[in-house]
Amino acid sequence: MSRINKTFVRNVTILAGSSLSVLAATILAPALPTMLAVFEQVPNSELLVRLVLTTPALFIAIGAPVSGFLLDRLGRKPVLLVGLIVYSLAGSAGFFLGSIYGILISRAILGLSISAIMSGFTTLIIDYFEGRELDRFMGYQSAFISFGGMSWLFLGGILADIGWRLVFLIHLIAVFIFVASALTINEPSRKRTSGQERASGAKSAVPYKKIGLIYLTTFISITVFFIFPLQIPFYLASASDIKSSLVGLALSIQGFAGAIVALQYMRLKKFLSFPQIFIMIFIFFGINHLILSQTDGYGYLVVALAVGGLGIGLLPANVNVWLASVVPGDVRGRAVGGLTMSLFFGQFLTPIITQPFLGALGFRGMFFSFAIIAFIAAAVFSFVSLANRRKES
Repeated sequence: MSRINKTFVRNVTILAGSSLSVLAATILAPALPTMLAVFEQVPNSELLVRLVLTTPALFIAIGAPVSGFLLDRLGRKPVLLVGLIVYSLAGSAGFFLGSIYGILISRAILGLSISAIMSGFTTLIIDYFEGRELDRFMGYQSAFISFGGMSWLFLGGILADIGWRLVFLIHLIAVFIFVASALTINEPSRKRTSGQERASGAKSAVPYKKIGLIYLTTFISITVFFIFPLQIPFYLASASDIKSSLVGLALSIQGFAGAIVALQYMRLKKFLSFPQIFIMIFIFFGINHLILSQTDGYGYLVVALAVGGLGIGLLPANVNVWLASVVPGDVRGRAVGGLTMSLFFGQFLTPIITQPFLGALGFRGMFFSFAIIAFIAAAVFSFVSLANRRKES
């Protein structure tokens, strides 16, 4: 294999591997109503079935700091390869397990593997690229995540109509990514510094306040977003009799919209700061929730999810590039591990945070409440952006 071809295959492998996290996070969404019917006799079945979707997120959050440490200590490739093998085994286990509790345990193990995969691939991107190339490739990664989410959700909806257990077998795609990773990924040099270090010409201290702001913003934004794939199947089921395949189609349209805008990230970054892009993200999320709070028609749902997709398409690239711009090279793995923890801890807490709103206000009231939260977040970032501009002037 020539050097150019190997680099191309390596890059495609990194992009494809990046979509494994969204596969695990959303692939079961169309099957959740069917799973609820199967396990309805189990106490607290409504919460347990929702946790099947979000349990990996908790264990990604738990495992991410450890994965980040191991990535810096042992290297990127060995941690990544182990994660891919465990992912394929734990992800497909639900096809064979008959207990909701057994499925939850397998999903927990799956989450630990994703912490290594997600942190590993993102850290490799920051290792391999810098400057405008990093902006471009992070846009590609976000697009692949969105396109992957679109494809997995649509396929998941089709398989859920045939048999909900078949959805678990899609996780075996990680076997092919393992082979490609083993053949094409080389352990990168970790001497390259952060953007701030390159600008100053000296090694800088770890900017904990900036990193903390990035983590907090990531947590809030993913919590607001993840209401869509978590609650939409139940929202539609309560409003009308819609097949799982149509639920998957609606959610996949969101992924398509996200992929389109993600490919434009590098162009947007030329004109907008990180906080300004977050203003756009939260406005898109707010409009999405506002539409859902006013109607339960399938056509309006598709429009709402498309708007929300514009926000989630920008989110991964913006937080990753922002983090890469401030983090010193020798702690890059741990910093990305912390970002992964924030991202998926928000996913796990979404059903717990939203359940009181849902119980007290119903679906429409819940969506309206989070529309207000999203618009408030956009307003906060407007003030942050304005303050930054005043400092620069």
